[in-house]
Amino acid sequence: MADLHAFRDAVAGWAGGGPGGPASDLAGRLGVRTAVLLEGPSDLAAVEALAERRGRDLAAEGVCVMPMGGAMCVGRYAGLLGPPGLGLRLAGLCDEGEQRFYDRALKRARAPRPGYFVCVADLEDELIRTLGTAGAEETVRAAGDLRAWQIFLRQPAQHGRPRQQQLRRFLGTKKGRKIRYGRLLVEALASDQVPAPLADLLASV
Repeated sequence: MADLHAFRDAVAGWAGGGPGGPASDLAGRLGVRTAVLLEGPSDLAAVEALAERRGRDLAAEGVCVMPMGGAMCVGRYAGLLGPPGLGLRLAGLCDEGEQRFYDRALKRARAPRPGYFVCVADLEDELIRTLGTAGAEETVRAAGDLRAWQIFLRQPAQHGRPRQQQLRRFLGTKKGRKIRYGRLLVEALASDQVPAPLADLLASV
């Protein structure tokens, strides 16, 4: 896992304008064959949690799950890691509102489109909708965030909003909370209750 973190760091440095040699060397040494491109670390937490639940060691399988630091980075990462760069197979998740950027980036990188799976709003929204608002609230309570949730609900901006929207907004109100709940919401799901985009992504790699 430490080597995989080194590969992620090398790719991030390459995407930021650094040399590509370290990423290329590590990809060969680690046997990386697939890069799963995700918008950020909360998506990474969810994918890793589901892989663990299903008994999969993605690193040992040559699959690197790569948070890009934002959807607008997909063109750069697809070019570096896909056919024009390291030649890895590309897969990932994208939000429906950003699908056009991914389609364009994958076309430029000559990467097959079927490896990407689309969330309607984002992955957190998919998880909350699949778990149900009652189940999501129970996850918040079990995580020790009930008081913070109750205070959040008293904010005037939250009055009258649908519960699913409130929950989704709550996850983004504190640094690190989305990452933490990316894992917790997946762990709260029943084995046959995984959102289709997430389940299909993991099945595809």
